[in-house]
Amino acid sequence: MEQDTRKAQGKKRFWLGAGAGFLAAALIFAGSWTVWQLSSYLYTGNFASGETSKSDVEEKLDKINGLIEAYYLYEDEFDADALIDGIYSGYASELGDPYTVYYDEEETQALLETTSGEFSGIGATMSKNTASEEITVVNVYKDSPADKAGLKDGDILYQVDGKDTAGQELDTVVSWIKGEKGTDVSLSVIRDGEEITTVATRDVIQVQTVEYEMKENSIGYIMVSEFDDVTYEQFKEALADLEAQGMAGLIIDLRSNPGGNLITVTDMLKLLLPEGIIVSTKDKYGNVEEITCDGKNEFTKPLAVLVNQYSASASEIFAGAVQDYGTGQIVGITTYGKGVVQQLMDLRDGTYLKLTIAEYYTPSGRSINGEGVTPDVEVEYEYNADDPQADNQLEKALEVISAEMG
Repeated sequence: MEQDTRKAQGKKRFWLGAGAGFLAAALIFAGSWTVWQLSSYLYTGNFASGETSKSDVEEKLDKINGLIEAYYLYEDEFDADALIDGIYSGYASELGDPYTVYYDEEETQALLETTSGEFSGIGATMSKNTASEEITVVNVYKDSPADKAGLKDGDILYQVDGKDTAGQELDTVVSWIKGEKGTDVSLSVIRDGEEITTVATRDVIQVQTVEYEMKENSIGYIMVSEFDDVTYEQFKEALADLEAQGMAGLIIDLRSNPGGNLITVTDMLKLLLPEGIIVSTKDKYGNVEEITCDGKNEFTKPLAVLVNQYSASASEIFAGAVQDYGTGQIVGITTYGKGVVQQLMDLRDGTYLKLTIAEYYTPSGRSINGEGVTPDVEVEYEYNADDPQADNQLEKALEVISAEMG
């Protein structure tokens, strides 16, 4: 019955990610807008400015097109379809919202594939800094093509097959990297100031978004790399296994988790929180929607949630809810600060528009947009050259849990 409910929720799509990773399924299933409603906004009355009509736009485009056909020197070298897509893309980008994006057919196909839990790629998650526009590798999956090619967390990707990533949407860059199994992709990164180019051979990637183990003193550890369609079941199994092993406390690591599926993160929180609101959203008309928890699975053992500056969106919903209810302590540094929701809208021609439609709030009513979640225990990550595997943030979380356990 639970699976049927989750499938039914999958008919409409929301987006809650700072950026779509290679494996990040940031499509969230809920919402109410229909395609014909969207079309009516686009094709009746004046444009968004309120001053320019459809006929004005068509007339100007006809003039520009006529000049191109009459005088453009390299007429045989441009792609007419790409020019049209550029109009749509530019229209969306001029909103000045880094999360509102138009996707052409190729980009749309790549975007929708991320929800399947399996695809042909290199097995790495990336995040885009909206200020610097740098695309950074934040998680390389063990034994993946990316791992075998030598990519490392923290690498800054600047070229894919010789194409510059500067100025490109993260999803576009992801579409360049994904491809048919067995084919190669060249990746150029900057690491510690040095430019490095490597080649990865694409393969079918089985999405494993949850890793877990039992630490000393019966402290469970669960690392969640993103909130994908498959993540809820993986998390539920990890939690049950650790409980069966006699877990006395738990650390959930959301560091560098860029976000993902809203239904997934709220379902996971239903395994931890007391009865009450998990998250609420408010749209431009003041309409409020709430997702709630019945509290039947409340987690009462010591809990810590690890976060960093790359923990975004759905990760912040998770951390904010745990913090508001006092279910656990947040350890690390202030999170990314993405507190808005995008809906993915089907334009009925193989293309999509991802549009910011609402702001979300934690159970106490906090908006973290532009602010992030401030940890209860603040600790910066400190790299240890003598012991590269050392993790002072994790050690602090273990201390916090151990102190609560007595």
